[in-house]
Amino acid sequence: MARRIDYDWELPPEMQQRLGGTTYGAQRIIHEQGHLMVILHEPPAGTGAERKPTVFLRKPDGAWLHKGNNPGERALAKLLESYRAAFSTFEIRHQAAETSEDLFQILGPLIPLTRAARNMQDTLQAARDAVKDDVMLVDLRDLAVEISRGFELLLADTRMSLDYRLAHAAEAQARSAMEMNRAQHKLNTIAALTFPLMAIGAAFGMNLHSGAENLPGWVYWVIFAAGIWLGVMLRSWVKAPVAPPVLPRAAAKPASTLGKK
Repeated sequence: MARRIDYDWELPPEMQQRLGGTTYGAQRIIHEQGHLMVILHEPPAGTGAERKPTVFLRKPDGAWLHKGNNPGERALAKLLESYRAAFSTFEIRHQAAETSEDLFQILGPLIPLTRAARNMQDTLQAARDAVKDDVMLVDLRDLAVEISRGFELLLADTRMSLDYRLAHAAEAQARSAMEMNRAQHKLNTIAALTFPLMAIGAAFGMNLHSGAENLPGWVYWVIFAAGIWLGVMLRSWVKAPVAPPVLPRAAAKPASTLGKK
């Protein structure tokens, strides 16, 4: 918050006492002795950590001042137009957003803007309630309501768009993981079927004299069939579901002794 500046205008002592010693504080009004001070904030930029106050004073005769003796009516309308311009800018950015990163870039500064617009609406409503015969305050209050509502809807749309894109990306990732699991399952099945044959083939393919060199040809087919059978058994073992753990039963509770002597 920017440091409070003492502007060149005359304030009632009661109003001066309600001002802070260092800053103007939050958006609000101070109504004392017919004087109405309206403290508003300029549209926050970036993350909105810093607020720049813009102060207006309505004198008992109906004249508006801005930051001293400057005319206030046009400056007050210009402040609301700056909020409307910010809304239009972010609305265009929202429509042009193509990625989740684009939406994140919009969402960050849009949150403090929405909050500031809502507080400005509440402040102008309080000013309207304090001075009911000022027609300009009615028009500015209505414009502030429109701006605040626009920011709230845009913020909700941005969040919804971001949630949709994140959910869509999560679904795509889940489908990709499922396809990878299916492919891995097929590879595991093939490996289980062929592993015994490869092991037997590696054993008999060694350049050693085992005595099986002169065996009849039908022995080869017996060994081949045995390898296939072992592969089927290994595949069944790999695909067998894991049995759930058996939880120990709770010990039987003793009968209640309530009422027994």
